[in-house]
Amino acid sequence: MSFHDHFSAVAAQYANARPEYPAALFEWIAAESAARGRVWEAGCGSGQASRDLARHFDAVYATDPSAAQIAQAAAPANVSFAVEPGERCGLADASVDAVCVAQALHWFDRDAFFAESERVLKPGGLLVVWGYQDIVVPDALAAVNDAFQDDIRDYWPPERALIDAAYAGFDWPFAPVATPVLELEADWPLARMLGYFSSYSATKRYREARGADPVAAYADAFAAAWGDADATQRLHWPLFVHARRKPAG
Repeated sequence: MSFHDHFSAVAAQYANARPEYPAALFEWIAAESAARGRVWEAGCGSGQASRDLARHFDAVYATDPSAAQIAQAAAPANVSFAVEPGERCGLADASVDAVCVAQALHWFDRDAFFAESERVLKPGGLLVVWGYQDIVVPDALAAVNDAFQDDIRDYWPPERALIDAAYAGFDWPFAPVATPVLELEADWPLARMLGYFSSYSATKRYREARGADPVAAYADAFAAAWGDADATQRLHWPLFVHARRKPAG
C-alpha cells in the first residue's frame, strides 16, 4: 500500500528532535483500558510514544510504513516493530486492548484504518488518537518564529490542515470517551529547536522546491533572539486527544 512518505529522508532528525508526550497521557490511556495486555501503535515513527506505552502495557506492537523511520526506532524489549501501513497490520482479530496513533492519523486512509482498528480491538477495547499543533515560543522568539513559520507555510502538505483543525469532523467509529486537557512542554536549547524545525515535512518540501534551507536562513535571527544558545527555553505545543471505545458485546 502506498503512503505519503514525508519523513524517511529526515528520519534521523525526526528521531532526535521531536518532543516527548506528557506522562499523564499514557497514565490516562492505561487507566481507561479495560486491560493492559497488548497495544497496537500505528504510525509509530521512530518510537517516541512506543517507549511510553511500553511502561503501561505488557506488549506494544508498533508499526510504520517507513522502513527508515523503523530503523531509527529504539524501545524496551516488550516493544516489537514492524514495517506495515496503518491501514493493514499483521495482528490477529480481537487481539489488542488498545489502538493508539500519535501525530499520524492525518496521513492514513481513515476509513481503512478505522476498519482495521475494529478488527484487531477486543470487545471493550480503546482507540486513542492524539496530535499537537504549532509550537508556542517565548515572547522574545515570537517575531522571528512567526516570520519563519510564514515562510514555510505554503510548503506544508494539505494534510497539515487536519492537524490545525484538531481532527474536527472525522467520522469516528465507536462511542466517544471523555479525554483530558493536556499540553506538551519542553525545555530545549537552541540547537534542539532548530533540529525540530528541520524535521518538518514543510522544511523538507521547501528545500526540494527552492534549493535552500529555511532553517539555516533563520538560524542567526533565532540565535540573536535566544541569547545564550546553551541555555534552555520553555516551549509549548497545544495537544488534542480523541478516544473511542469499541462496544463490549
